[in-house]
This record gives sequence, structure tokens and C-alpha cells, in this order.
Amino acid sequence: MSSTTLDASAAPSSEQSPRKKPFYTGLAFQIVAGLVVGLILGLIAVAVGPVSEDQPNWLTGLLTQVGSAYVKLLTVLVIPLVVTAVISSVARLREVTNAARLAVQTLIWFAITALASVIVGIVVGLVSSPWLTAGVSGDAAAEPSRVGDWTAFLTGLVPSNIFGLSVNVTDTGDAVTASPSFSILQILLISIALGIAALKVGARADAFVSFAESALTVVQKVLWWIIRLAPIGTAALIGKAVVTYGWSSLASLGVFVVALYVGLLIVLLVVYPVVLRSNGLGIGQFFRNVWPVTSLGFITRSSMGVMPVTQQVTERNLGVPREYSSFAVPLGATTKMDGCAAVYPALAAIFIAQFYGVHLNLTHYLLIAFVAVIGSAATAGTTGATVMLTLTLSTLGLPLAGVGLLLAVEPIVDMGRTALNVTGQALVPTIVAKREGILNEKVYDADPSFNGVSV
Repeated sequence: MSSTTLDASAAPSSEQSPRKKPFYTGLAFQIVAGLVVGLILGLIAVAVGPVSEDQPNWLTGLLTQVGSAYVKLLTVLVIPLVVTAVISSVARLREVTNAARLAVQTLIWFAITALASVIVGIVVGLVSSPWLTAGVSGDAAAEPSRVGDWTAFLTGLVPSNIFGLSVNVTDTGDAVTASPSFSILQILLISIALGIAALKVGARADAFVSFAESALTVVQKVLWWIIRLAPIGTAALIGKAVVTYGWSSLASLGVFVVALYVGLLIVLLVVYPVVLRSNGLGIGQFFRNVWPVTSLGFITRSSMGVMPVTQQVTERNLGVPREYSSFAVPLGATTKMDGCAAVYPALAAIFIAQFYGVHLNLTHYLLIAFVAVIGSAATAGTTGATVMLTLTLSTLGLPLAGVGLLLAVEPIVDMGRTALNVTGQALVPTIVAKREGILNEKVYDADPSFNGVSV
């Protein structure tokens, strides 16, 4: 497998020494600036106050519209990016001698990092258990709207149509609304099938493969334009978060939120660096390279929405070949969620068990670890924090109504969970590529200012 990058400027060559651009032109700096501006705008919007009980002021409305538009822009490219990248990569499998080994290694490292993450969640839960449920009322207990199912993988694997699309219809009584949705797992499966078919057809499919590769180049260019809007989207989304959520909901669940963020930070700043160092990769360099997607994950709260950025960062900043990243990143966006599927369910299960007075023994903790490692794959296509939590609770025999206790702080904790999710989704392909000798280390070690994503 070649170390393909997205363009010739992806890494600095020995013959060229590009002049370093001012720090304020870097995307990393601009996103941080967007965070600060968003906080200020959010505080201003709070100070101005709503026009009426059900009508926000003009600034809140503007932040809402701009933030929503940016997330939609990111999401709209998921399908064309996955389809074109996977088809073109699979069709070139004749150039790859270790494709099966890469797939196995990817799944193994998904499991290793998930296991480490759930252990962190359990330990943090046990340490914080004396204070975890202090002041929490049972009034908010409610059955969840979605429940995890061990057979969801099988039901979600078979596409209902060639595009992997579906429509969710909601009847509120006053009106019926229809919103389209897609399953990335189904789209991945369809794309792999089309790529294999093109591979088997041979020369007669050259035009089809060339079209997919050309379309991928165009999609990546459009994606880059959207990435450059990240500071604006960041400012709008964080401003809206300040207005909508504030910190009032932390009054009763503050210990849980703090404990969760401690667990997330331990995985991010201890577990991941240990994995990087044990594989001979620079820790600081990884976090500099992955910052664009980590920050966007935190702000957008959508692993799927930022998946195109995750793939772009994985290829351009981390040096993972496109042929491999186009498989690993979409798969990770579906099944690799250290925040939502490991740390959070472990800590939340301990919280709910303690609230209802259920004693957890060693068997329960082993089951929590098992669900974290296997459950996210079993529920691929429907994986989310609520789905994984209900799967964990039902496996342990805990009341599902306990999910309602945590809904008040869901938006706040989801920001940290998603940031960890997308960072892990970029980490594993990098580790596997390094271990298999296909990582472009010149790209990995390059100054992010020159490699195309942080410019």
C-alpha cells in the first residue's frame, strides 16, 4: 500500500523549505479564537435575554442558524466522501498485499483502546462513588426512547436501498415532519461491494473507477472549503451552547459531570499517549495534528458530522494512506467511541446502580467491560451514548428508567465524549499504519502549518 496523500503539498520536501506563515493564519489558532468569540457572544446573548418566553433574541437566533448550517455542511459530505473514497480504494486492492491484516489489526486496536477506556471509567466511578448521587432526585427518572439491542448489527447491516438512506417520520399531532437519515455502516457495505465488483470486472471498470477517483478529488476540495469555515461554525456553536445549556443543570449532577470529564481526560492525556509512545510516535505532534477534529468534535457533538474532517486530518496531518483510512475512519465513526461507548456507560452504570441501591460485584464489572468492547460493534449503525448505556443497563439488569436521571446534563457531557470519540477514531488508523510500516512519517512529523489542514 502506498503512502498516498491528498495532494503534492501534503508534506514538505527536502528540496523545498516553505516559509512559515504567521501564527494567526493557522486553523488551530483560528478555532481557538472562534471558541473565545463564541463564549463572548453567548454571554452577550444571555445578558440581552429572550424577547419573550418562547422567542429568543436576534443574537441567539443568529448563532442557532449559523451553527446549524455549519453542521449540515459537514454532514452533507459524509455520503459522497465515503462512497468515492471506498470505491476507489477497494478497486485498487490489487496494489495492496496486506489488506486483510490491516482490517484485523484495526479491530484489535479498537478493542484494546476501548478496554483501556472502560477500565478508566470503572475506576473513576468507584473512586467517586461516595459523592456520585449526592443531591440527585428521582423525579427525572424515565424510560429512554431508544434501547440498545445485541442484534442491531444484523438488522442495521442490510441496506433498505442502494443509497443506504431512510426517512424518519414524526407525527406531533399538529404536523407531520419527515427527516432523511443514513446508516454509515450500510453505505460502507454498499461501497465495498461496488469496489470489489469493479476489482473483479477489471479493465472494463476503469472508467467507473476513474470517475470515483475524480469525484473524490472534487469532494475533498469542497470539504477543504468547509473546513476553512470552522472558526465561524465554532463561534456560533459554542455561543449557542452557552445560551441554551449554561451550567444551571450542574447543581445536582455536578459530581457526575466532573467525574466523567476526569475519566475522559485520563483516556485522552494518559491512555492515548501511552499507546502513541509504545508505538514510537510523538505525543505532542499527534495532538497538534489531530486538534482540528478534536475541537470540532467538542463543538459539534457529532462524530458522524465531523467524519469527513477526521478522514482529512488522518490522511493530511497524520500521514495515513488514503487506501487504508477510507476504510478505517468510516468504520471507526460507527463502532469506535471511547467516550460514548466505554467511559460514559461504565460511569453511568455505577451511578444508576448506586442510585437504586443495587450492589455491583466483579461479574458486573466484567460485563460492563464486555459490553464496551463488543457492544459498540454489535450495535453498529445505531451506536450512541443512550443506545450503549441502555445496552449496558439491560445486560446488568439495572432499571432503564435511570437513563432519565442523566438527561439534564446530556449536552454538556456529550461535548467531551464526542471529542474523545473522534480523537480515538484518528488514533487507531495512525497506530495500525505505523505498526504495518505504511505511515508517512514525514507527514506525521511535519509542522501542521504546512500540511494542508491547519493552514
